[in-house]
Amino acid sequence: MPGNARSESSPGEVSFGRFLLDAKRRQLLKDGNEVRLGARGLDMLIALTDRAGEVVSKRDLMHSVWHDVVVDEAGLRVHMAALRRALGDGQDGARYIVNVSGRGYSFVAPVERSRPGAPASPAPVRAPLPGRQIPATPRLLVGRDEAIEHLIALLDRRRFVSIVGAGGIGKTTVAAAMVRRLQTGFGEDCVAFVDLGAVSDQGLVAGAVISAVGCTLGGSDPLAELLGFLADKRVLIVLDSCEHLLDASSRLAGELFQHAPDVYVLVTSREPLRVEGETVHLLSPLACPVDDAPSAADAIATPAVQLFMDRASLGGFDDALSDADAPVVSEICRRTDGIALAIELVASRVGAFGVRGVAGLLAGNMELTLAGQRNAAPRHRTLQAMLDWSFSLLTRGEQRVLSRLSIFVGLFTSEAACAVAGDGELKGSDVAAMIVRLVDKSLVWVHPVGDTVFYRLSDTTRAYAAAKLEGIEDVDLVAGRHALYFADLFRSLALEHGAYADMGRYASHIGNVRKALDWSFSRRSCAIGIELAADAAPLFLGLWLLVECRHWSELALREIVNFTELSHREARLQEAYAVSSMHTLGNTPEVRKAIRRGLELHEAGEQALPQLRLLAGLNLFLTRLGDFEGALAAAMRCKAVAERSGSLSDRVISEWMLAAACHLAGDQATAVEHCRRGFELEAAIGRLEINLFGYDHHLRAEIALARSLWLLGSPTQACGLALKAMDEAARLPPPGNYCMTVVHSVPVLLWSGNTNDTVDHIERAIAQAEKHSLRGLGAAAQALKGEWLSMTGKPAAGVETLRQALTSLHREQLHMVVPAASRALADGLARSGRYDEARKAVQSAISSAERMGQAFWMPDLLHTQAEAILATPGADHAAAELAFRQSMDRARTLRAFGWELKAAVSLARLLEGQGRSAEARALVEPIFDAHSEKSGSVALSDARRILGA
Repeated sequence: MPGNARSESSPGEVSFGRFLLDAKRRQLLKDGNEVRLGARGLDMLIALTDRAGEVVSKRDLMHSVWHDVVVDEAGLRVHMAALRRALGDGQDGARYIVNVSGRGYSFVAPVERSRPGAPASPAPVRAPLPGRQIPATPRLLVGRDEAIEHLIALLDRRRFVSIVGAGGIGKTTVAAAMVRRLQTGFGEDCVAFVDLGAVSDQGLVAGAVISAVGCTLGGSDPLAELLGFLADKRVLIVLDSCEHLLDASSRLAGELFQHAPDVYVLVTSREPLRVEGETVHLLSPLACPVDDAPSAADAIATPAVQLFMDRASLGGFDDALSDADAPVVSEICRRTDGIALAIELVASRVGAFGVRGVAGLLAGNMELTLAGQRNAAPRHRTLQAMLDWSFSLLTRGEQRVLSRLSIFVGLFTSEAACAVAGDGELKGSDVAAMIVRLVDKSLVWVHPVGDTVFYRLSDTTRAYAAAKLEGIEDVDLVAGRHALYFADLFRSLALEHGAYADMGRYASHIGNVRKALDWSFSRRSCAIGIELAADAAPLFLGLWLLVECRHWSELALREIVNFTELSHREARLQEAYAVSSMHTLGNTPEVRKAIRRGLELHEAGEQALPQLRLLAGLNLFLTRLGDFEGALAAAMRCKAVAERSGSLSDRVISEWMLAAACHLAGDQATAVEHCRRGFELEAAIGRLEINLFGYDHHLRAEIALARSLWLLGSPTQACGLALKAMDEAARLPPPGNYCMTVVHSVPVLLWSGNTNDTVDHIERAIAQAEKHSLRGLGAAAQALKGEWLSMTGKPAAGVETLRQALTSLHREQLHMVVPAASRALADGLARSGRYDEARKAVQSAISSAERMGQAFWMPDLLHTQAEAILATPGADHAAAELAFRQSMDRARTLRAFGWELKAAVSLARLLEGQGRSAEARALVEPIFDAHSEKSGSVALSDARRILGA
């Protein structure tokens, strides 16, 4: 706000807390005594109180206080720190000025403005009566406004409401905020806030309430005296922290509700009172960011992160949240499960340790022992004390069950809990009943997922209970039951490789599967580990946890040599190892060995689908290596297996595999025929939702069809199919589908000269590949980016990007796209004026393609060679013409009319320059006529110009 407007907008005096601010006299009083402030500090205080409750940006504040004097943010922070010290901000729960990260400062204490001319003397301060001492509300109450409004309305309708939730979640804070809003309606003397946390005896509960409401005892029955005293009064009574005094609290609250019709009862407890008239409100944790890697703006929009940053600023951390730290802070808040006390305790250490240092503390479960404010209730000074309080209220059986439940990671079902936490003494029915009681006590949380009810412990409760388990019994016995349960579970689920669409429903088990596998292999219970690794491998693949899948499969295969009669497990493990390794380590000999071993084991059986999956893997492996003839042979084997099985879905898969293989082998018409036959068969059974070796073969068929149609002369139809395939792949799991589709569909658009619709897909594919460690596909997408850069006027940047991509492609042995990337490199070098390098690069690519038998790429490579020759000063036109004609001949052999036309158009330009226009038209016309579409690519536009001329 403008500095000169301040005095006009100030309505006389402003009071807050124990302070009185007179802006006109430029004086600040505390309890009637003047507080010495510097001129700048006083100006800041006036500016902030003028806009109390609003966020004043740092720029506005500096302009208001310093006017035209130049001052940096460091100077503002120094003066702000001095002002806070003068106010005692943060002492004894007092909160005045909040730093809103990334936005500015806000004055958050309630203010009262006097009328102009009113006396300036501060109101006298009187000591509150017992029961009138309402806990201070935090200076920044985040994420609770909606709950508070709902609870106020609920209390008005029902009169008896219990706020129930885990320790430290903020029940007392919410209740205190409610009371402050309700005080005006009830009257200050008609609100009693009773802290039962300080009461240890059931028999003292009624007395505590009697004292709080100001009732004088005159008889032997305190409860009757209290009811008589309140019979005609409209009073709000808050019973705070009742969980350790449930019998007395429930009796008292029930009697008040039944026999004092104008008394409103608000309860806070870790479990419901369960008496007639009670309405329970389960207080939820503060919301945390959902995204694993949110931006700073997205993270700070959530209540948990807002609270974290506010408490961090009180602990000496005055920086705004950065995009780099936002994911770390978000993970810290998720680790604390959105429990306000846990967030506050952890955030208070950021000033000393930094954001990442605090994350390191949590990795060692240090959050349990971090000390909080000294003036807090003992049970809230550490998370350890908070949980000790809850644990001490449990029966011995409940303590044992809670401790055993700590063996679970994340979610678990009641069935799993009964199997793992039960033993000879504690039967399954006992465990189930105790879990219900632990849920009531807010120590176990209910977490529905679809139609299944799961349970979980908060991370802090789990760490606490795990420490208790170590002191109660042998952890290995519980861990063994845990591992055996999940091995049995996944054996019964019988998950299939490739059924990725179904894997989401089992994702809740992944943490426990990891735990069980780790225990099995570390404790040499390898039989359990081998079975679980084999049976859970489809889950790891379905969730695209490829590195983990490779690790567990490799570990299990190493141990399986010591066991017999596990051939079916070995076959599953070999397949899992091959899939995960191919996508993360590249096309290594170990991948080929695993595929072949898996095929040997499956061919001994009668199931066709596992053989199809492995043959699809072999087809993909050979395709990626650039062995297009070998890939076609694998596809033919797949067709034979499908014909023997008689399954329609198997036949669909084999048709599509043949389509992709025929396309790269150079038979475009046959490729289109196989594609369309597969689509016709699929129409009879519905969309196939199965991924073979990480890829959806319906997508592979759509890509093969798009590429073949372009080469056969239908660029418009081909580009439409390519764009459709990429959009479809973006919606399908796993992420490898999208990366694969982009890598092989974008070239169709670039062949047509369409650079506008490609860059967003390329960038997204690069990001996806990096996120999921798909190094080969990431390198292929980088190569496309380099080609795009060259085509859009940035050849130098394109050349550098392509060189890096080619290094990665060779390392990953993704030879199928190396010729295309090398061709793009030569083109970029020529566009950059580096003609000798361009000719050498394309000649090397031609030699490599010939050596590998990759006839598919030869027309485009020879075309680029001719263009590089022509671009060279003093060009050898005869050599260029020869290369163009060789390109056309190779394209004609492959029936690749699209590439033939590109070469013909380039040659026609050369001929026109030599005065051979008629020859140029005669060259282009038959190829143009062979195209079923007459537009949709740069080559077709150029051909029309040549023929029109």
